[in-house]
Amino acid sequence: MIVVTGATGNVGRPLVRLLSQAGERVTAVSRKITASDVPEGVTALAADLADPASVRPALDGADALFLLVGGDLIAATGDAGAVVGDLLADAVAAGVRRVVLLSSLGVVTRPDSLSHGLLGKSIEDAVLRSGLEWTILRPSGFASNAYAHAEPVRALRTVAAPSGDVGLPLVDPDDIAEVAAAALLQDGHAGRSYELTGPALVTPRQQAEAIGAAIGEAVRFTELTGEEALARMLTFMPEPVAETTLDIIGRPTPAELRVSPDIEHVLGRPANPFAAWAERNAMAFR
Repeated sequence: MIVVTGATGNVGRPLVRLLSQAGERVTAVSRKITASDVPEGVTALAADLADPASVRPALDGADALFLLVGGDLIAATGDAGAVVGDLLADAVAAGVRRVVLLSSLGVVTRPDSLSHGLLGKSIEDAVLRSGLEWTILRPSGFASNAYAHAEPVRALRTVAAPSGDVGLPLVDPDDIAEVAAAALLQDGHAGRSYELTGPALVTPRQQAEAIGAAIGEAVRFTELTGEEALARMLTFMPEPVAETTLDIIGRPTPAELRVSPDIEHVLGRPANPFAAWAERNAMAFR
């Protein structure tokens, strides 16, 4: 049996579906999950990683664990590495033998950043110390972050963003889910860390064009200043996170511009381009 945390998110939801379709017994864990959120035959458990005791019932009889640690856990505990360590100790005691961690490319590219590097490294270290057979996934920015543009595209056919002509190799969350499924189900991935990116750099202006092509209507791009973008970000994320995110968007490091071959290596096919994600999710923008 496989336990999937963050089971209602952009990666967890398709991962649960993939594992269920593969014939695996799956327990899907999220704070507010219900049976209606999961495919037939999947067990839904409402639990909070900030309270490891609430997750213990999911671990009984499990062989493998997909671990997604959200920013809310970090904010709630102040020491996510210690909380994850306790959770993994429970997993070991329950007989779990394999863990796949969804981490962040920021652990490598922004190692001195509290929000993107240091906290992620503390969680990775807890996984490495756990004694479990581990695989670490470090994705770049998610293509699904473009959902932030859904309302203005629907209402005004407009995308507004900073650094309109700076490209990043955005990754399709479905690709992350497929790699996670491979690492959970197959041998040969233990002790490996994979950097997961899209197949090419895509700029915010190109994202607007791809969304427009997906919905069959022109979408206008408007460039925000750094100050305008920061003000918008501060409405839903802490200032240090917003500032580092803006720096990545506007002044990416060479490591953040690198297109990784790891998705193709694991899946035997190229990573999905942003345009394919936009086409698949066009209804969100119509």
